[in-house]
Amino acid sequence: MSAVLDEKLCNGCGKLSEPPCVKICPGNLLYKEDKKIKIRDVFDCWDCAACVKHCPRGALYLQLPVTIGGKGAKLRGKAIKNKTLWEVQYPSGRTETYSIRTVNR
Repeated sequence: MSAVLDEKLCNGCGKLSEPPCVKICPGNLLYKEDKKIKIRDVFDCWDCAACVKHCPRGALYLQLPVTIGGKGAKLRGKAIKNKTLWEVQYPSGRTETYSIRTVNR
């Protein structure tokens, strides 16, 4: 798996010099260029999904392995207060959603 950017959805978070996804990536793999987010090297991605959860436009997702969801399955997430909402999008068009409670420390 690795983070994938949907360029149609990404607006680089407007005038922010450091969008949330760039700020939170522990591997320093994301950067802003020409009003869009870019990924330095997908092979260095840790699959932690921090950027996926913090992208306000849902422009980042994880490409799931074929053995998990079939070819083209995607995992999208959204961090909201004390939980993360996850959505699996299968190639057939079917979706499943999950809510996982998070612990604030």
